[in-house]
Amino acid sequence: MAEQLIISISGMRGIVGKNLTDSVAHDYGCAFGTFLKYSFGGREKMSVCIGRDSRTSGPILELAVASGLCETGIDVVDLAIVPTPSVGVMVRQLGCGGGVVITASHNPVQYNGIKLLLANSMAPPPEKAEQIRRLFRDRQFSLTDSRNRGKLISNEQTEAVHISKVLSIIDKRTIASKKFRVVLDSVNGAGGLITKRLLTELGCRVVAINDEPTGLFAHAPEPTAENLTGLCEMVKSEKAHIGFAQDPDADRLAIVDENGIYIGEEYTLALAAKYIFSKRSGDAATNLSTSRMLDDIAEKAGGRVFRTPVGEAYVAAAMLEHNCIIGGEGNGGVIDLRVSPIRDSLVGIALILQLMAETGKSISQLAAEIGGYNMIKTKFAANKAQAKKILSAAKKLFVNARLDVSDGYRFDFEDGWLHLRASNTEPIVRVIAEATGEQTVRKYIDAVLKITR
Repeated sequence: MAEQLIISISGMRGIVGKNLTDSVAHDYGCAFGTFLKYSFGGREKMSVCIGRDSRTSGPILELAVASGLCETGIDVVDLAIVPTPSVGVMVRQLGCGGGVVITASHNPVQYNGIKLLLANSMAPPPEKAEQIRRLFRDRQFSLTDSRNRGKLISNEQTEAVHISKVLSIIDKRTIASKKFRVVLDSVNGAGGLITKRLLTELGCRVVAINDEPTGLFAHAPEPTAENLTGLCEMVKSEKAHIGFAQDPDADRLAIVDENGIYIGEEYTLALAAKYIFSKRSGDAATNLSTSRMLDDIAEKAGGRVFRTPVGEAYVAAAMLEHNCIIGGEGNGGVIDLRVSPIRDSLVGIALILQLMAETGKSISQLAAEIGGYNMIKTKFAANKAQAKKILSAAKKLFVNARLDVSDGYRFDFEDGWLHLRASNTEPIVRVIAEATGEQTVRKYIDAVLKITR
């Protein structure tokens, strides 16, 4: 069965040339432009920022979306190749009515997508996302005549603005005094150039690999252990203090310690939170799939953690509602509202280097202070009908667990937890389990895999 185009709260994602074509992108631009005009009550002139990751399919899709927006009378500010969080920063910096990012995040090169942001730099909430989807599906577009079409405008200030925002939340001098040696793997995505510039500003000696934004990924783009063996080796050979890995749109960050050992993405948010809670009082927000390490850090500082469905829009909304000082997701995404309500690898890098600089501890020492859980993440192919059957079977199997159904099924046990959910962006079911012992966490994963078989 052919894979379908996915339209969700996260935007649109598909395979270029099959279910994601130029005409589809154009119509999605028309739908978003129409939605914005309705939302702003027909305000005479409005602009939308648009940026993209480095995929070779990006320029044509970007032009198609921009054309659709212009046809609704909206000006388009072209940011070119920039990280996803950079678009969020520029939406607010320029006072735009919204933003668009052409990216498929960590997906393989044949994929691309269209992520939408509102004027607050957040993805549309479910009810607004459904309005946009309905406008797209029914082709109910509010188009203008040739005299009132929007204009395409270039802007080259993104790097400087984004870096300035990140530097404003840390102490540049303290980090620079340590002269950290850093290896950076940007997987030929959008993060290489801006992140090298940030690290240089912070006085780091940077060894960059896969930093050219060619879109021809040097390895599988998701920053997982099996995909980052080259980074691990480079950290060891360079005797670096730390290694950082980004995904193609640079909203996720994984860490390799000074021994060349992959720490992973779960520690990214935990380490950033460890620094923030050492300086400020408050609460945090994260999704149901994120490690309990964050809860331990917050509790020790007198704070709480608010849990949400998976998706940065849900986490950012909870952060705003509860005035959280830090948030993010266990996929390596750190959100600091002082910069933007979007997962941001640059924010994660800055906060973690600040923590290392102030404590004088290595990244392995800091991770050891936080650790204590075993987590396994896996996934398997499943369409919606199959996913529903699997979740239903799991509910019957784990009948004695505490159940949260706000996003798939999360089962909480005395010795750990298990989360099963169908992905919003891929035809897969994700399975995440965490417990204090490896044998325990494996028990829950094996039980799920037995259901799928």
